[in-house]
Amino acid sequence: MNTTLKRWKEAATLILAAGRRLAPAGLSSRTPEAPGSPLASSCGRSHLPHTTAFDYDVLLLKRSSKSGFMPNAYVFPGGKVDSSDFSSEWVDVFQSFRDSASFGLRSVTQPAESRPPIFATDRLSLGSPVPGEVAFRICALRETFEECGVLLAVSQQEEKELLLRDTEATTATCEVNGLCSSELSRWRSLVIQNSSNFIRMCRELQVLPNIWALHEWSNWLTPVAGYSAARFDTAFFICCLQETPQTLQDDREIVRCQWSTPSEVLQSYQAQEFWIPPPQFYELSRICHFPLLNDLHNFSRQRATKGCEQWLPVVFPEDEHHISVLPGDKLYPLDNSGKTQVDSSTDPQLEEPQDSSALHRIVILNPYSTTLQITIKPKYSHLLPIIKPTSAHEPQSQL
Repeated sequence: MNTTLKRWKEAATLILAAGRRLAPAGLSSRTPEAPGSPLASSCGRSHLPHTTAFDYDVLLLKRSSKSGFMPNAYVFPGGKVDSSDFSSEWVDVFQSFRDSASFGLRSVTQPAESRPPIFATDRLSLGSPVPGEVAFRICALRETFEECGVLLAVSQQEEKELLLRDTEATTATCEVNGLCSSELSRWRSLVIQNSSNFIRMCRELQVLPNIWALHEWSNWLTPVAGYSAARFDTAFFICCLQETPQTLQDDREIVRCQWSTPSEVLQSYQAQEFWIPPPQFYELSRICHFPLLNDLHNFSRQRATKGCEQWLPVVFPEDEHHISVLPGDKLYPLDNSGKTQVDSSTDPQLEEPQDSSALHRIVILNPYSTTLQITIKPKYSHLLPIIKPTSAHEPQSQL
């Protein structure tokens, strides 16, 4: 873990998608379509695909009202990195991959100088032989196990096959060595008590955390405004499962587990049935391009080798709302290293995009009214969200 960080704590989160039913008759695989395309208006008055179009759900966890960070929010599983996630003991656990770069993970083509620091930081210089790409996947898997009881791992028998074939060609399975629920519950309690017990569990059960099933998706940093004093530099991964696993909240930080389609989540948020933070809103909006699980899996797997961009929202307060500006927007500051709230009366040094009309921003009128304004082209072969057509009643940016 990076003890040199002053403003943020490193974390990892997992977008977990799982198949739940057969696709409706006549629904065929399709490629992502741009905002404003027929897909964006295929649900009548909604801009989202109809909920029945999806053959999978995504997992959201409701945080406790007593939580110090985003209380009552529905979020993806995940949490703060622990020193045990970078423990040298993992080198022995993954001994069959000791001579493989990043424990057998596929290499990323993104130039090293443009990689987000959460991945580019030399962890060996910080005292750990475990690369960041590995440790943050371990963190996401451990936190998912702690928070909702879903353990994504492979047995040592499967490990031998991993060395011989591409394990990421199909969606993953959550079955682990035929473990009974009581044994899994016992280990979960031990891991919750002490994160280092995750290593012990893997040794004794002779399993490996399935880091190969997780695909790099995005990197979000918490802005200074809004939710709490805690700020996180979070690696987002995505994983697609063939079937929905059984979940169980921990009744400490997590008080509810909910499986819903991306459209259902966004519609429930807009109906003020529950609250999701802006990163969840953004990511679910672009996942909506894929009603079929296999399409989502294939895209995320192929795109992951391209890398990702570090996103630190910079907040411009307006009279009755605020605007979170993201990289690529014409107003995004050149120096985004720490200051994340800008007085609109000031004149910050800004990026100079080729297009002076470049927009990449989240407009938030209130906690349940969020609009995306985007005209840029995404980097690293990623997707833009499906954008709701702007209403005359919604705030227009004057910046």
